[in-house]
Amino acid sequence: MKIAYFDCFSGISGDMLLGALIDAGLDFKYLENEIGKLGLDSVEIKAEKIVKQNIASTKFTVGYGKQKHHRHLEDIYSLIDKSAIDKDIKDKAREVFLKIAVAEAKIHDMPLEKVHFHEIGAVDTIVDVVGALTGFRKLGIEKIICSKLNAGSGFVRFSHGKFPVPAPATAEILKGVPLYSTDSKGELITPTGAAIITTLCLEFGDIPPMKISSIGYGAGTKDFEHPNVLRVYLGETAAESGLNIVDVIETNIDDMNPQWYDHIIDRLYKEGALEVFLTNIQMKKNRPGIKLTVLTNPTDKSNILEVLFSETTSIGVRIRRETREILEREIKIFSTPYGDVKAKVTIYKDKPVNIKVEYDDLKRISVENSLPLKQVSAEIEKHLGV
Repeated sequence: MKIAYFDCFSGISGDMLLGALIDAGLDFKYLENEIGKLGLDSVEIKAEKIVKQNIASTKFTVGYGKQKHHRHLEDIYSLIDKSAIDKDIKDKAREVFLKIAVAEAKIHDMPLEKVHFHEIGAVDTIVDVVGALTGFRKLGIEKIICSKLNAGSGFVRFSHGKFPVPAPATAEILKGVPLYSTDSKGELITPTGAAIITTLCLEFGDIPPMKISSIGYGAGTKDFEHPNVLRVYLGETAAESGLNIVDVIETNIDDMNPQWYDHIIDRLYKEGALEVFLTNIQMKKNRPGIKLTVLTNPTDKSNILEVLFSETTSIGVRIRRETREILEREIKIFSTPYGDVKAKVTIYKDKPVNIKVEYDDLKRISVENSLPLKQVSAEIEKHLGV
């Protein structure tokens, strides 16, 4: 799986995010062409290499002539809908702007349709949102993970007055996201940056195990004692080998319809569970029960808890952190008398130690050739020298 990890030690904004993606390898000409599909007059985007506190980074900027700076949500929806960008990008862009509008409406206690987007209604914000969405798609990013967000400190002045950092609408957007503050005076997280990252990213925490293919730095406008850049790591999920940290989540259940376990286990795996298993136990008053155990990466823990508390009758869980030693594994294609099959090869000290043919391939061959499954398995394993 191709992933992107954002290291937000200096917060996040829309232009910093795009600068980071370009710095990490996003084709600028492609981005320029996609932005052109918006049909905005006199819009010019630019990406230039600059140095922030001795860190080479990319500054993304949007240039444009006179535009309508104050827009309602419907104005932005109309602009997006009339554009030539792809439907999936349109849908996700509407979601990002809706998130901003809902936050503004709540903060100012007004109907959604009356919210003025003020500075975030400017054309550069529309470009940032659409540019980020098309950028992720072009890079093939399947999952986005983000660090805790540095909000900065002090106060910020804008059209509504003077407020402590983060600004009210930004704070509303960031509900449920881990924040921290440093002594850097100023606003480090913009509404646009907050809306994009909270819409696309469902995991906030430490960098996950990954094979890094490129690193990009997107430059911010302000200068601080630290480099005001957003760092992104692009790469793939690392092969599961060596020492691995997992959270073990357990819960005892004796009052739930057992037919539900099939659905619950499917949901747990979709939310990132590494292993799920059931153990028969005896509970209070000698009632038979089930211990449901889930192994998960720490970054997926909150998603697993959401499933357990919403889908089961559990009223509490036990959580402990453990290490496990696991072998590297690869999926390879092998030729056999019955055609090609997939097999999982496990490796220890750079040498293969086990080969396990995929069950689905064995089943397919059994059906296609009207042969017993155990015969097919034995013949293919013998051919592979297993």
